[in-house]
Amino acid sequence: MHRSLEPACRVAFIKYIALLLLLVFACSTRAETLPLHDGDIVFQTSQSAQSVAVQKATGSRYSHMGIVILREGKPFVFEAAHIVQYTPLNSWIAHGLGGHFVLKRLRDAAEILTPSGIARLHQAAREFEGRPYDLTFEWSDDRIYCSELVWKIYQRGLGIRIGELQKIKEFHLTDPTVKKKLQERYGRYIPLNEQVISPVSMFESPRLITVLER
Repeated sequence: MHRSLEPACRVAFIKYIALLLLLVFACSTRAETLPLHDGDIVFQTSQSAQSVAVQKATGSRYSHMGIVILREGKPFVFEAAHIVQYTPLNSWIAHGLGGHFVLKRLRDAAEILTPSGIARLHQAAREFEGRPYDLTFEWSDDRIYCSELVWKIYQRGLGIRIGELQKIKEFHLTDPTVKKKLQERYGRYIPLNEQVISPVSMFESPRLITVLER
C-alpha cells in the first residue's frame, strides 16, 4: 500500500508547486515588477459615482488618471481624488475597476525626462498637493480634477501639452446618465464654453506611447 501511494503523492506535490508558481505569476502586477519611470501616466476605469457619466460623455473606457512620481525609489500615483494626493501605485491599481490599468509614457521621454526635467515635474506637482477635487471641472487652480492635474503638471513643468483642450459643449451631453450628472453639478446653468481636458484626449495623444496594459 505504501509503495502504491508514492506516485499519487508525487502528482499532488507537483500540482501544489504549480499552484504556488501560478500565484506568484498572478502577483506580478505589483509595483516592484512594473517597468516604471518618473512621469509615466496611468489610466484606469474609476469606480466613483461619476465614472459612467464621464465614460459616456467622452466615449472612453477610461475615466480616471494620474502621474507616476517616484519618492525614495517607491512608485506613487499623484492624483486628484477627494484631494490632490500621492497614492501608492498598488493601492491606486486596486481602486480601479477589475484592477485594470494602462501605463503610458512620453514618446521622447529619454530626451525630455532627464534628471532636471523630472525635478521640474516634481516641482510643478508640489504646487497642487492638497487642492480639493473639482466637481464642476473648472479651469482654475483652486480645485483640480484628474486629467487637469496631469495636463497642468506637464505644461507648467516642461512646457508640454498632452492632449487637446476642448469645451464642455463638445462632449456627448444628451445621454440620460450624463444629463442627470450635469443637473446635479450645475443645476440649470451648464457652462458649455468652459475649457476642459478629458482623460481620453490625453490617452489618445500622439505624444504618448503605451508601455503596458493589464
